[in-house]
Amino acid sequence: MLDTTIFGRSMFCQKINIAIAEFAQIQQYDYMAYRRILNLPLLLEKKSYFLFGARGTGKSSLIEAQFPGDEWIKIDLLASDFRLRLSANPGELATILGANPRNKICIIDEVQKVPDLLDEVHRLIEKFGIRFLLTGSSARKLRRGKANMLAGRARTAEIFPLTSKEIGELDLERYLRWGGLPFVYDSDDPDADLKAYAGTYVTEEIQAEGNVRGLPAFSRFLKIAALSSGKILNFTKIGTDAQVSPSTVREYFRLLEDTLIGFTLEPWRKSRRRKAVATAKFYFFDIGVAHTLSGLRHLDRNSDSYGNAFEQFIGMELRAALSYRKMTEPLSFWRSEHDFEVDFLVGERFAIEVKSTIRVVDRDLRGLKALGEERFPFKLILISQDPIERVVDDIHLIPWQKFLGMVWDGFLDER
Repeated sequence: MLDTTIFGRSMFCQKINIAIAEFAQIQQYDYMAYRRILNLPLLLEKKSYFLFGARGTGKSSLIEAQFPGDEWIKIDLLASDFRLRLSANPGELATILGANPRNKICIIDEVQKVPDLLDEVHRLIEKFGIRFLLTGSSARKLRRGKANMLAGRARTAEIFPLTSKEIGELDLERYLRWGGLPFVYDSDDPDADLKAYAGTYVTEEIQAEGNVRGLPAFSRFLKIAALSSGKILNFTKIGTDAQVSPSTVREYFRLLEDTLIGFTLEPWRKSRRRKAVATAKFYFFDIGVAHTLSGLRHLDRNSDSYGNAFEQFIGMELRAALSYRKMTEPLSFWRSEHDFEVDFLVGERFAIEVKSTIRVVDRDLRGLKALGEERFPFKLILISQDPIERVVDDIHLIPWQKFLGMVWDGFLDER
C-alpha cells in the first residue's frame, strides 16, 4: 500500500509509476491454469450479461480462454483508441459490429470507462438481438453517472478469486496467507505481486473515481479497514483511528463496495429469545489483499489473524458458490447482544460456524446451540480443521475439506 504520509510528492509519484509497471507485468501470468466455474458462452446463449469482478480476478483471461480466436467482437475500453473513439461517438459501436450484426456476440471489457455507451448497447439489443458481455471492475461510475443498466435486457454475474473447486489440490496455508487471486496463488513472489496490486488499486481505481479528496487519509482508512475485515463495523472508532469523520468512513466503505474490493455482510435479526445486533460486517474480497493492506507479514497458526483468515476463506467459498449456482438466498450472520454468534447463515436453512481449531470442544458450539434455541429450521453445522466428523446435540461437525466438497457438489441446493 502506498502511504503519502511517509513519502513526499515526487517519491510518491515515482512509486505510482513503479506499482503500475509491476502490475502490468503481473498480467502476463497464466490465469487459465485453472478451470473456472463460470461458463460465459452458456450464459450468453439467451441473454446479455454484465460480468463484474475486482481487478485481477481473471475476467479478461477467462474471456480469452472461452472466446478464442478472431470470430468474436472484443472491445477493450482500457485501450485508449477504442475508449476515445467510443467516448466521442457511442454510435461508432454499430460501425464496429458491421453491416449485418444479427445474432452476434460482442464483448466489451471495462464498460464503466464509457458509461454513455450503454444507451447504444440497449438500442442494438432491441434492434438486432445482439448479445453483449459487458465486464467491469466498478459499478460506481455506472450508478453515479445514471448509466443505462439495460432494464432487464442484461443479467448480472460475478467472478471471484479462485475457489477450492477451481484449484483442486488446495494448499490451505498458502491460500490463508496470500489469498486466491490467480496471479498470486502460483506466484514465486506473492508478497511483491500483492504489494504491486494494492499500490495499483490505490493509484488507479481510487484516484480514477475522483471522489477521494485526501489520499493520505484514505490510505490510513484502508489499513484500518483491512485490520477490521470480518468484524462488526464501528464507523466512529474507525474514523477516529483514520482521523476522518464517521460520514467519510461510510463513504469510503461505499467506495470499496462499488469498486468490488469488499462487501457488506448483513446481520440476521429475526431471533426472538435473544435480541440480535443490527450492525453489519465488512469483508475484503480477497484474504491476501486484506493482509497486504493491513501490513500483516506472517500468519501464525495460533493467532487470531489465522482464525479470521480461515473464517473468511469459508465465507468466500459460500459466497462464490451461491453466486455461481445462481442461488438468491442471502448470506448473513447472527450475533446476539450478549455475544452469542454464528458466522454464516444461508437463508434460514443453514447456520454455519467456522473454527480453525484441530480439536473441537464444547465451548466452540455455544453460538450454534443458542441459535438452535430460536426454533428456526436451521441445519446447524460447525466447520473446522478437526478431522473427526460427528454429530453433537444436533450440530453436525464436518471437516472443512469434506464440507467444501459437499458445497460444490450441490449441498446448498438441498431443501
